[in-house]
Amino acid sequence: MPAHALKRSTLLTLCACVLVAQSMVAAINLLIPQLGASGLHPSHTEVLWTVDAYVIVFAGLLIPAGALGDRYGRKGALLTGLAVFAAGAATSALAPGPALLIAGRGLSGAGAALITPATMSILVQLAGPERRAQAMASWTLAIGLGGLAGNLGGGLVGQYLSWRALFAAMVPLAAVLAAAVALTTPRTARSAQGSPDPVGTLLLTAGLVAMLFGIIEGPDHGWASVRILTAFGVSALLVAAFTVHALRSRAPLFDPRVFRSGGLRVTTLGLATGFFGLFALFFVNSQYLQDVKGFEPASTGVAIVPLIVGMALVPKFAARWSARPRPVVGTGLALIGLGLLAASTADAHTPYPLYACWLLVISAGTGLAMPALTLGVVVSLPAHQAGLGSGLGTSAREIGAALGVAVAGTALAGHADFASGMGPALRTVGAVVLLATVLVVTGYRPAARPSRTPSDTPPGTPHAAKEPVA
Repeated sequence: MPAHALKRSTLLTLCACVLVAQSMVAAINLLIPQLGASGLHPSHTEVLWTVDAYVIVFAGLLIPAGALGDRYGRKGALLTGLAVFAAGAATSALAPGPALLIAGRGLSGAGAALITPATMSILVQLAGPERRAQAMASWTLAIGLGGLAGNLGGGLVGQYLSWRALFAAMVPLAAVLAAAVALTTPRTARSAQGSPDPVGTLLLTAGLVAMLFGIIEGPDHGWASVRILTAFGVSALLVAAFTVHALRSRAPLFDPRVFRSGGLRVTTLGLATGFFGLFALFFVNSQYLQDVKGFEPASTGVAIVPLIVGMALVPKFAARWSARPRPVVGTGLALIGLGLLAASTADAHTPYPLYACWLLVISAGTGLAMPALTLGVVVSLPAHQAGLGSGLGTSAREIGAALGVAVAGTALAGHADFASGMGPALRTVGAVVLLATVLVVTGYRPAARPSRTPSDTPPGTPHAAKEPVA
């Protein structure tokens, strides 16, 4: 595919799709008080599941969705994802009770799982080696903007509109995006691999869902509770069963031997580390600004805008250094960890401009590290497996995000109130980020294009040159 195949209109459309999908991870958090007091009369557990259903389904289906998009057509997967996302949003907007609201959130999460890997996979196919780093920087920026848009949109809706308005707005927005995709996005080469491997898909998805359930519910039920230990145990068994099945299958969902690549292992760890810190901050930030500083919901959404400055400006420079990923990634992740340690000193008397400076440090680190890590996942796999690579990378992001919220929440639960627990929580998260940064930098190797020779290609992996167009 020639480099000029990636047009600006296509890039903007694909980035807008992933931005919208990512925004719905964060938007609901600022609507929790309104949902709890709504006419649906949800219980505390039902409110939590309204928040978590999207993330659990989204992250649980990412890898199968990416692999299936590679196999059957990425543009078709993207359009299907937008339709499913809209159907879920409409279900939530019209829900007469908590059960249907939660079901709608899960359905939208399934749509997002199709959208996210398809967008990155199409970009990889169209950009070519010359523009791939810049395309990944734009895609990573769109994910960051999605978090900002979710916080800002959720805050505005929470203060001025009904919670139903948030979900209702997603329906026409998804329709507009689908029309833009149909007009601007060409079909790309797809993998010629055979069967859809329903057994492998079921085993892997169920294993990831069980793991995410344990991570998300751990702070509430206790990490040593029977329910959480059972969830992690079931997850381990299902993932092990998937591995055995995939190694024996002639046409697996994906070959687990791709993780022989040290580059793939270390970049997925780096992505998880960055989002671990970022989403722990999102979780703490909204409570700090509203409960400690006294900000309104809309002001809270606006107050996180400094996080986008580094994400918007730094990737343009980071793309120029894509040939030297180790120092770029190490510096970026270290800035996230140091920024969290600085933010841990905030209290009721901290001036907002000073707090905003710490947000800028974290945003600069995110903008520096994430494009290089995303590109590292991409080049660790053959081009025809770009959807699988995106699914693996985005799963790492979402698992890291869930862990960040869980660790921050657990640390906060050990203190009498939020004000006294915020500092220890952010220090814990910052220390983990810095420790993981050392592991990433130590294990990092300069990314190289994977060989297409039979000796280096995992068994059963088709070659890109034989891919049909879909």
